[in-house]
Amino acid sequence: MLSLLTCIYSANSFAQDPNFYIFLSFGQSNMEGHSKPEPQDTVANERFKVFQAVDCPDLNRKRGNWYTAVPPLSRCNTGITPGDYFGKTLAESLPDSIKIGIINVSVGGCKIELFQKDSYESYVETAPGWMKGMIAQYDGNPYGNLVELAKLAQKDGVIKGILLHQGESNTGDQSWPKKVEGVYDNLLSDLGLAPDSVPLLAGELVSAEQGGKCASMNPIIATLPDVIPNSYVISSADCEAIADGLHFSAAGYRLLGSRYGEQMAQLLMK
Repeated sequence: MLSLLTCIYSANSFAQDPNFYIFLSFGQSNMEGHSKPEPQDTVANERFKVFQAVDCPDLNRKRGNWYTAVPPLSRCNTGITPGDYFGKTLAESLPDSIKIGIINVSVGGCKIELFQKDSYESYVETAPGWMKGMIAQYDGNPYGNLVELAKLAQKDGVIKGILLHQGESNTGDQSWPKKVEGVYDNLLSDLGLAPDSVPLLAGELVSAEQGGKCASMNPIIATLPDVIPNSYVISSADCEAIADGLHFSAAGYRLLGSRYGEQMAQLLMK
């Protein structure tokens, strides 16, 4: 019996590839993917994978399986996200022996409160009907869904970082950094991750120069590293926006995503 258990343990140990770097991604509509991908955005890098978060029959993707990462990275009909060019940039920056995986659980229009482990239900109760439909695709609990998917993915690789793009719906909320800290701490605890090994990258919202309607939130986002030492703010300067002043264009997502990737590459290569 001891020999059998040893064999099973060894098999499970070898199943996790230390060269498969996995990243968790969450937020609201900009991380979910708002703008339509352009042809260049659908060119795949075979070393960049997405762990499917919801069933998408039209895309021949099933929840909980790895696929070569091309848009959409979150729900079935979403667009390009910063995660697309984060993954491509990171893959190009690291040795060929390294694979990149991303898990994206994001909900357009949501406040950070949706990802608060112990109080999300009260937020869901007051959410508009259109948002409840999106939340339902994550079994009514996006945070719990992200953790469940992450635990499955940990059998294949190693979680190396967390990506966040959220804040439009919390504009002006001075307590936002502390709320993000709570979500970050819960993720680390629930997934058995060490803070000093799992950086959090948070992107700025559309800038004032690009007509950003929520640009006043960026100074609050800038204080995140004061609350979470292992966090880094990704600049949205010169990232093109669309006319609504809330979302980036495909070109804007490319630039913003590449900055996420460049920052993570620097951290991983220290």
